[in-house]
Amino acid sequence: MPHLTFECTDNIYDEVALPALLKRANDVLIAQGGVYPTGGIRSRAIRLLDWCVADGSQDDAFVHATLKIGSGRSPETKQRTGDALFRLMTEHFADLYARRGLALSLEIAEFSEAGTWKQNNIHARYKKPAA
Repeated sequence: MPHLTFECTDNIYDEVALPALLKRANDVLIAQGGVYPTGGIRSRAIRLLDWCVADGSQDDAFVHATLKIGSGRSPETKQRTGDALFRLMTEHFADLYARRGLALSLEIAEFSEAGTWKQNNIHARYKKPAA
């Protein structure tokens, strides 16, 4: 963990270079100084086929990101992570934001390990051998 999900309305999905955003988002999480294990990072984008923005009278769009993380990180760490991810989003969507109705949002959801099940053999690739 962490898992990052971008929900993106269909009316912009094909023009927003989501594979590049996902890679850059993973890089942002990795750059947080080891707070998030590299082997546990997952990013995905979901294309929303059904949505309504405001009163539905315009062809508005939105991208909402949810970062799910395990509990135990400090408020400062979560703030720093949120700031970095939201900065990435605003930069990534800046051109589109300048020319159409677009809402960007991000939330961080913290969960308890109770009630989760995981198996992952990817972590081992990123563990540093003891010196």
